[in-house]
Amino acid sequence: MATTQATRYIIVEGRDIGLDPEGFVVDLTAWTPAVAEALAAEEGRELTSEHWEVIEVLRAFYARYESAPAMRPLVKAVSQTLGSDKGRSLHLMRLFPDSPAKVGARLAGLPKPTNCL
Repeated sequence: MATTQATRYIIVEGRDIGLDPEGFVVDLTAWTPAVAEALAAEEGRELTSEHWEVIEVLRAFYARYESAPAMRPLVKAVSQTLGSDKGRSLHLMRLFPDSPAKVGARLAGLPKPTNCL
């Protein structure tokens, strides 16, 4: 579940976007692709078309199940949507080092996946 308390803000396209202590967007309706780009830039990432494919899968998963997927469901969803080559843990780790489910969800403007530390 998303935190309702913002502890810091980023300014994107003239709007204050509230973030929780872990950098997740507090108001999920405030997310835009520009917010994703700003969050990625804070982490020193540049989003490629491969990142955007996974972000779209994450957002579709959330729209369907009302929760952000943990790693195993993310791998399965990406594999079903984008094919087995992209639906592999190694591919997702290359795109979103550390924790693909957590980092991907944060950039996609979704709440932190349950079962993610």
